[in-house]
Amino acid sequence: MMTRMISRRTVLAAGAASLAAPVVLAQGAWPSKPVTIVVPFPPGGGTDAFARPLFAVMTKNTGRQFIIDNKGGAGGTLGAGIAAKAAADGHNFFMGAVHHTIAPAVYPKLDYNLESDFVPVGLVSSVPQVIVVNPQRVAAKTLPELLDFLRKNPGKLNYASAGNGTSHHLAGELFKLQTKTFITHIPYRGAGPALQDLVAGQVDLMFDGLGSSAGHIKGGRIRAVAVAADKPAPGFGDVPLAKAGGAPQYLVATWYGIWAPKGTPRELVTAMQNEMKKALNGDELKAMWTGLGTETPNLWGDDFGKFVGAETKRWAEVVKASGVKLD
Repeated sequence: MMTRMISRRTVLAAGAASLAAPVVLAQGAWPSKPVTIVVPFPPGGGTDAFARPLFAVMTKNTGRQFIIDNKGGAGGTLGAGIAAKAAADGHNFFMGAVHHTIAPAVYPKLDYNLESDFVPVGLVSSVPQVIVVNPQRVAAKTLPELLDFLRKNPGKLNYASAGNGTSHHLAGELFKLQTKTFITHIPYRGAGPALQDLVAGQVDLMFDGLGSSAGHIKGGRIRAVAVAADKPAPGFGDVPLAKAGGAPQYLVATWYGIWAPKGTPRELVTAMQNEMKKALNGDELKAMWTGLGTETPNLWGDDFGKFVGAETKRWAEVVKASGVKLD
């Protein structure tokens, strides 16, 4: 009888071990093929500015390709809808932005739900918005000078955005509300094309995430008038704060994060988080992030999800106050 019991326990233990083994192997093998990250904007914008260096480092670290798939359109919601339907196999991810917490309040017919169709992975970066002007079209060198011109010339200047309902658009509308000014909105199909036209002198100004404007500011192609933060941005301490220049309530950040399609196994989400942490905490990206006006973030999983939920509620209030509504 004792022999039978020992034998049965041995069999059960061996069975349990065999069931556990594939999970360990699956974790160790990730990624087992190229990983695709949908970036829902054209190349050249803020999302791209952080996505490309991050996934270049992760490609180097893992020896597997992390491929960026730009799917621009509809203020970033087209790409989000595509990403939500991707295979939940740990090799498909979505890099969204603050724009996607604004979208539910301005697009009533979205074909995805950011909080129920995705699994939050982690925050990549958070940078303050910066008010930038084309120096050939706008003479103002400071925010007080810009505000003085706007109040004396309502509607004479225009501002570019990454599209209707994006943070660039809502940041502009919030600025107009708080400063009692009027600037004409010109939407583009992404921050990249909008920024290109600002640099080329086709538009007057932009409320942009500092990450995408950083290189052009340093190169003198556009002028930073003010940063919408409560403290100086890393690497841009010489750019005045908006709250000190006549817009005391104007605080806006552009952030970027990673999600996985709903149903992605938890162990594969964890594997992605671990590789992201390794890359973000390396000297190469830490230095690069400072150059783009941000610090290395530390917001993962459920905590990132709670942050996203809070942002969705906050931007819904801004949308309601501004009256912006899209079909």
